[in-house]
This record gives sequence, structure tokens and C-alpha cells, in this order.
Amino acid sequence: MSNARAWLVSLRLRTLPLALACTGMGNFLAAGFRVFHLQTCLLTLLTAVLLQILSNLANDYGDYKTGADNEERIGPQRALQSGDITISAMRNAIIFTSILTLISGCTLLYTATNGLQIFFLFFIIGLLCICAAIKYTMGKNPYGYSGFGDIAVFIFFGIVAVGGTFYLHAHYFHPDILLPASALGFLSTGVLNVNNMRDINTDAATGKHTVVVRMGLARAKLYHIFLILAAFVNLTVFTLLHYNSPCQWVFLITLPLFSIHLNNVIKSDSSGMDKYLKQLAISTLLLVLCFGISVTLNPYV
Repeated sequence: MSNARAWLVSLRLRTLPLALACTGMGNFLAAGFRVFHLQTCLLTLLTAVLLQILSNLANDYGDYKTGADNEERIGPQRALQSGDITISAMRNAIIFTSILTLISGCTLLYTATNGLQIFFLFFIIGLLCICAAIKYTMGKNPYGYSGFGDIAVFIFFGIVAVGGTFYLHAHYFHPDILLPASALGFLSTGVLNVNNMRDINTDAATGKHTVVVRMGLARAKLYHIFLILAAFVNLTVFTLLHYNSPCQWVFLITLPLFSIHLNNVIKSDSSGMDKYLKQLAISTLLLVLCFGISVTLNPYV
């Protein structure tokens, strides 16, 4: 594998649609409440992509160091695992991406906040996001190895990404935003759940006690059904609360995609899960785009 291709594999481009979906939902909601700002939108999307890349690089590094990435692992071979990228090069890439993320995030906060208190509040939240991305599999006692990855993903990809993005546009908090924020949190946790179902055997063997390892594959599939259904319930309730046009139900046209996904996951064993990770991430992005188009065309206020 060429060095350039090895780095592309480490970036895990197939996970980026999920990062775009989460901040995209916050941006579309801002448009729906007529508080949208283009500069804030672009900077939130850039920062989210950088955070996702940072998380991917840190995950490669952490899983390699602990032995979770080995020859028995299912899915694409990691660059550190194959030797195409050295540990020092990966460490430097993590530091470089952390700096880029910090610059992008600070630029976002400088242009989007309207007071020092809010700036420092979101600055702390941004630092927590960077720490969460790194500490998932890196350092002593990484929380991803203790079964807390699902909670972290729900909070940071759902509540923080969607709710925080909306706040940076609006400069106020609307409690109803927690519904679509939770929906994206559930779907993002679903992507992690597919990843962990794929890796259940190697994770168990290397002491990575994910939720899937703790509950077993059969229950993890039931948990997956709950995550997808909970997302649609939250979006449905939010739409009913702010209903003004039949066009607002256009997001339901993506429901067959999720039904097919669930059917595939239920029938598959761990070795066949890898392709459904990308499937769910792209379906989530399409859901957000459909939801966003209807919101933009039929604003709430």
C-alpha cells in the first residue's frame, strides 16, 4: 500500500458523512428558525470533519497500541497494523490535526459568539470534544475500552453537535432542539454499534469491553433496532410540535433505507457487519438532507 493510500485509509473517509450529518442538522434547524449564518455553517462543518478525522487517527493509534488491531480483526486493515505508517508519524498526525481542529474551533467561536462568557464556555466544550476524540482508545484507561463509548457518542455527536451548532447560530437555546439532537445521537451510536458488532471477537479477546461485548451479539442487534426506531420517534415528535406543512414529512422517504439496513444487520453475523457501517452513515446523511430541505422550504417562524 502506498503511503498516500495508507493515510487515506487512516482518515476513514466513510465515517465523514456522519460528522456532516450531525452538524448539518444543527445548521438546518437554524435555517428553520430563521437564525442561519453562512459563515457559522461552514466553520461548524469544517470543525466537525476535523474532529472526526482526529478521532479516527487516535482510534487507529490506540487500538494498535493495545493490540485490538491485529491479523484476526475483520474489516479494512489499518495502516499502523500493516506497517505502512509508523507510530511516530501517526502521533505527529494526531498532534497536527488537534492543532487544526483547535484553530478551526476558535475561529468558529470568535465569529459566532457575542460575549466572552459564551466564548469561554464553548471553548471548554471544544476542548472536551478534542479530549473525547483522543481518549476514546488512547492513554491510560481509555473510556472506549470500558463501555462508555456509546454514551460519549450520543452526547458529542447528538446533543453537543446539533444543539451546540444551533446555539452558535441563534445565541439562544430552544428545548425542542433536544429531539432532533437526540435523534442524531441515536443514529451516531448506531454507527458505533455496527462497528462494535463487527469487532466483537477481537475486542473481547483484547479486553475492550464495549457495550456489544458486554451484552453479546444477539442483544446488540435488538439494541440496534431500538437506536434506529428512537431516532425516528424523536424526529416525528419534533415535526408534530412544529408542523405547518405536509412537506415536513419528506424525511420519512428514507425509512426504507433504514428498514433494509436493519434487516441486513439482523441477518448478519459479525464477519458481515463491515459494509453496514458505511450504509448507516450515508443513510443518516440522506435523512438529514431530506429533513433539512423541508425545513428550509417551510421554516418554523
